[in-house]
Amino acid sequence: MKASFRYEQAFSRNIGWVTREEQAHLRGLRVAVGGLGGVGGSHLVTLARMGVGAFSVTDLDVFDWPNLNRQFGAGVSTIGVPKLETMCRIVRDINPEADLRLLPQGLDVHNIDHFLDGVSLYMDSLDIFALEIRRRVFAACHERGIPAITAAPMGMGCALLVFMPGGMSFEEYFAFGRESFEDQVLKFVVGVSPTMQQRHYLVERTSVDFFAHKVPSLAVGIELAAGMACSTALKVLLKRGRVPCAPRGLHFDAYRNQLSRTWRPWGNRHPMQRLMFWWVKRLLEKSRGGG
Repeated sequence: MKASFRYEQAFSRNIGWVTREEQAHLRGLRVAVGGLGGVGGSHLVTLARMGVGAFSVTDLDVFDWPNLNRQFGAGVSTIGVPKLETMCRIVRDINPEADLRLLPQGLDVHNIDHFLDGVSLYMDSLDIFALEIRRRVFAACHERGIPAITAAPMGMGCALLVFMPGGMSFEEYFAFGRESFEDQVLKFVVGVSPTMQQRHYLVERTSVDFFAHKVPSLAVGIELAAGMACSTALKVLLKRGRVPCAPRGLHFDAYRNQLSRTWRPWGNRHPMQRLMFWWVKRLLEKSRGGG
């Protein structure tokens, strides 16, 4: 017969890195996770193991074969199974007491308020191409004073940006303007990853095709993203530790053994960002043309 679940015992090995009082505080907090694919699934599980007691979660997709290389919850037995159903089962297996607010229909303008109600932190994990709803969620966080973290797996590394209440907003930083959808996606990538370290070892450039909504991804990048994002989440939720806020960011690349601390005043309007955008765009156009 299985022993009954006890929160204090389940998360007792966290004590030392957090105090008992801090652990109890995490138990009473709600975190919103938008999307449960690559980074979202790993974010959710990592935060659940840290003892966060409540989550708002959304995803409208099912697991498919190409997810097996990187997504938590993806396996032969879950092909065709909703990601939301699978990930919620995993979280409740870690913490049966977890309070889960589910949005199986995905995020839209009508349910953002419900998604963010009572939330202490938003963990951005929407698909890279879901720019319109991402912009709306970040705008809602900015209006409500909710901290928001985006940690993007880039090759064998991760680039981190944090948007804090009263600081630079998502829109101010990325400066999307009225560019084409492909250019907006590229602006997002270059904005999250100003140094673009991953460009040095991309061996198949045609694997990046924004028109086809296709980019390569590895599990190592996903797991590094979860580590960086959730470490930052801990500092934000417990209000201790230094947090690099936009326009400052971090990019750690395990392949290149390099950590970059970035600072881009004016965000994508910064001259270095304009130059990087132009360079990467030309590179992708050349790859698409077969040159």
